[in-house]
Amino acid sequence: MPSDPLSNALSTIFNNEMRRKRECLISPASMLIGKVLAIMQRNGYIGEFEYIDDSRSGKFRVQLLGRINKCGAIRPRFPVRADEIEKWEARYLPARDMGLLLISTPRGVMTHREAKENRIGGILLAYFY
Repeated sequence: MPSDPLSNALSTIFNNEMRRKRECLISPASMLIGKVLAIMQRNGYIGEFEYIDDSRSGKFRVQLLGRINKCGAIRPRFPVRADEIEKWEARYLPARDMGLLLISTPRGVMTHREAKENRIGGILLAYFY
């Protein structure tokens, strides 16, 4: 059965949030997971995170703030055009201005709000609120 490291990372964060833990370890680390964590930190959903080199695939140590109600990866990864973003926003987020969708675009990983401003589409990766 194929594994999805992004899905595993987000479910680790969500499970530790539900147990009211202060931090969690995400393994294996990848550049995509690092970019997703940076966006979550920039929007105030998680605290500091750091990469730990363990001579294998690496780990991330993430400080949890208790602000995540739900997060998860979107599987299968649907393609989305700039004018279709609101349809997906209604499907995955509980309210109009609550939460974020992450989209992998040709300009990098960004939130759905940034993608709408830049009028650019991409592939849906994850959601959190």
